[in-house]
Amino acid sequence: MNDEDRFPAALVLAGAGKMGGAMLQGWLDLGFDPARANVIDPQPSLHILELASGKGVALAAPATPPEVLVLAIKPQMLDDAAAGLASLVAADTLVISILAGKTIANIKDRFPEAQAIIRAMPNLPAAVGRGITGLAANENVSARQRTIAEALLGAIGRVEWLPHEGLIDAVTALSGSGPAYVFYLAECLAEAGVAMGLPQEIAARLARATVEGSGELLFRTPQSTPGELRESVTSRGGTTAAALDVLMAADGLRPLIEKAVAAAKRRAEELSG
Repeated sequence: MNDEDRFPAALVLAGAGKMGGAMLQGWLDLGFDPARANVIDPQPSLHILELASGKGVALAAPATPPEVLVLAIKPQMLDDAAAGLASLVAADTLVISILAGKTIANIKDRFPEAQAIIRAMPNLPAAVGRGITGLAANENVSARQRTIAEALLGAIGRVEWLPHEGLIDAVTALSGSGPAYVFYLAECLAEAGVAMGLPQEIAARLARATVEGSGELLFRTPQSTPGELRESVTSRGGTTAAALDVLMAADGLRPLIEKAVAAAKRRAEELSG
């Protein structure tokens, strides 16, 4: 089955900001027929306007409910947007929400006709097709609808199905917020280089390239665990080992990361009400 066969017959994307726009671009890049897509956004970006004029994506609601409604609006806009979108949800419409902090129950409350609902948590690298999305479905989602969701979210990276929605907050804390942790690591490496006497511009380039290359190596060697790759860089008694003695100490990086991710999870739970 090719990607075109996995896509829905008709789709509405509500909200075409950074993440919504990345998804739309990913779908079109995989061959999704733009005539089968409708985008609803009160202030479409220049990129979305160009896709509309160049590809034929409609910037208006369809006359009938689509097979899939993707909610990519800002979470705080859900109540206002739901009134205008309710007519687009029929009993057989799959609703996919990427709204942080909005549970499947929240979506059901706003769209009473909805039966099949999937909650998704993508992350920022989706903008370059290298994201990872955690997916949680309610009991009414069919096998066909799961296939559609995998194709739609797979267009911006990898997908992971969760056993239940309760794990979404953990996904938010790990991979949803995770890119910020990696970017901060690059900042800290650069600052450490400056502290050792490197010019700021050189330290920034060295740190950035190190994080970029290490991530690419992880991507290209899926047969190796992060631990194995770490060990491949580390010589006994060498410079890397000296640094890892600090990072891997009892009060080193691991407990700090665990504490940070736990804080993010608590906040996600608070936002989910």
